[in-house]
Amino acid sequence: MSDAIRPFRVAVLDADLADLKERLARTRFPDPELVEDWSQGAKDAYIRDLAAYWRDHHDWRRCEARLNAYPQFITEIDGLDVHFLHIRSPEADARPLLMTHGWPGSVLEFMDVIGPLTDPVAHGGKAKDAFHLILPSLPGYGFSGKPTEAGWGVKRIAAAWDVLMERLGYRRFLAQGGDWGSMVTGEIAMANRGACAGIHLNLVVVGPPPPEVLSAPTDVEKAGLAAYMGYNKHGTGYAEIQRTKPQTLGYALADSPVGQMAWIVEKFQGWSGSGDVPDDNFDRDELLDNATLYWLTNSGTSSARLYWESFTQFDLGAVTIPAAATIFPREIMQPSRRWMATRFTDIRYFRRAEKGGHFAAMEVPDLFVAEVRAGLADMAL
Repeated sequence: MSDAIRPFRVAVLDADLADLKERLARTRFPDPELVEDWSQGAKDAYIRDLAAYWRDHHDWRRCEARLNAYPQFITEIDGLDVHFLHIRSPEADARPLLMTHGWPGSVLEFMDVIGPLTDPVAHGGKAKDAFHLILPSLPGYGFSGKPTEAGWGVKRIAAAWDVLMERLGYRRFLAQGGDWGSMVTGEIAMANRGACAGIHLNLVVVGPPPPEVLSAPTDVEKAGLAAYMGYNKHGTGYAEIQRTKPQTLGYALADSPVGQMAWIVEKFQGWSGSGDVPDDNFDRDELLDNATLYWLTNSGTSSARLYWESFTQFDLGAVTIPAAATIFPREIMQPSRRWMATRFTDIRYFRRAEKGGHFAAMEVPDLFVAEVRAGLADMAL
């Protein structure tokens, strides 16, 4: 295994983009849903319209140029190539911050927050708020390598991220994450190998509510419990499929770009702010950037396998290093501070944001930046 860090640039072949357009033109759509809302899944009229826009108007080269505007690298860790962006702040005293995405997202989730987090002065902030950003692609996602053996679950990824930060020369760092990024960040904190000084989460994963929450919940806790019960009843089908049979699902995702796109954008509708379609909360081209990344890298199956690896093996042990959390109102889990305290023993910051959801860095980037800054403000390296 080599410790080399190799420069990387995205350079998708013209033939691959042409193939995508041809497949989009030949799409066979299913019958439309039998309801007026999204309760049966992604709505037919919306998906047809988005697919036509993808075929005729979306420009992957714009996204490619946006990615290539930042320094990107590949390095081999534990036998697997890891893709990451490494953007150093112009501020000499900036703190290193490792940010990890989840599913069905990618490093593209962070495009609108890179500038404010690394160069706050240029974006109306203060030099003390600056971070050096390290943004890795999860194994099996995007331009990272795809595991060829079982075992690449959350624990192994967290250990790899510690190696990555050491390899980059960061003896101490902060970490941030949502979705699977929250699980990886929590595992880094639990392992506490001595390098991670504190964490910020925008998805707080905890165990069952403690007795005091169940017996005498506040109004906020009642709403959070109801939201999670609704998610468990109506919103976990995707996770059960990916947890149990990701390979079978993968044949459809690998063969149909519209199938891959619909599988992704339905979550951007269901886990975000109010609105009938995802376009009400996200830029349409950015939604398609993310779907195109999954398609071009053929990572529908390899990304889904993370559920098979880790979804029933959550280690929800105590986190004793400093932790901060922001609960966005459309997040799938919304524990209270006292519920969070059953796992996180040193909560430095806890706030309920006024808007936003699961993909906060994309949906409400300014608010996300403010929350990351506030949450990590007093965590010294």
